[in-house]
Amino acid sequence: MGDVERKRTKREEAEGGDKKVPYPKSVFIIVGNEFCERLSYYGMKAILGIYLHKKLHLTEDKSTVIYHTFAMLCYFTPIFGAMIADQLLGRFKTIVYISMIYVLGHLLKTLAAIPTLGIPPLEFSLIGLALIAIGTGGIKPCVSAFGGDQFKLPEQERQLQTSFRYSTSASMLAHSLEQHSLRI
Repeated sequence: MGDVERKRTKREEAEGGDKKVPYPKSVFIIVGNEFCERLSYYGMKAILGIYLHKKLHLTEDKSTVIYHTFAMLCYFTPIFGAMIADQLLGRFKTIVYISMIYVLGHLLKTLAAIPTLGIPPLEFSLIGLALIAIGTGGIKPCVSAFGGDQFKLPEQERQLQTSFRYSTSASMLAHSLEQHSLRI
């Protein structure tokens, strides 16, 4: 009787192994959000130094300092984004709430670039950059992990690796093309 039970278990395992787990549809939304975030970040960063120097009339040295301070904050603030996600809000809420801060930063930078509004362009641009750095910090540590959470492991390990590889490659390609076209 014990051998029959073992055979049945092996057969059930074999049948279960053939059954495919459907690809998580939420991954497309997550990857799309990350793609748009990276596209807006790198697109803005590609012309940031020119904007600071030519439009806001800052010296080249000040433009460079602001540019590199912004880049440093974008790669430093993910520490705080990870802490917020892990200890307070969770990944999903952190992505949603911090994305709103990120969009507000882009909105302030856009409004600062419209001269007819009469708002102080330098101050609004710097506040916008600070909000974008905070937004990047909240999104960057959460998106990859949240996307990975959508897959059922170990059944979908190959799908997870393929999805991550393709989304990273597509993001890098879009970034390269965008920077090249903006600098021409």
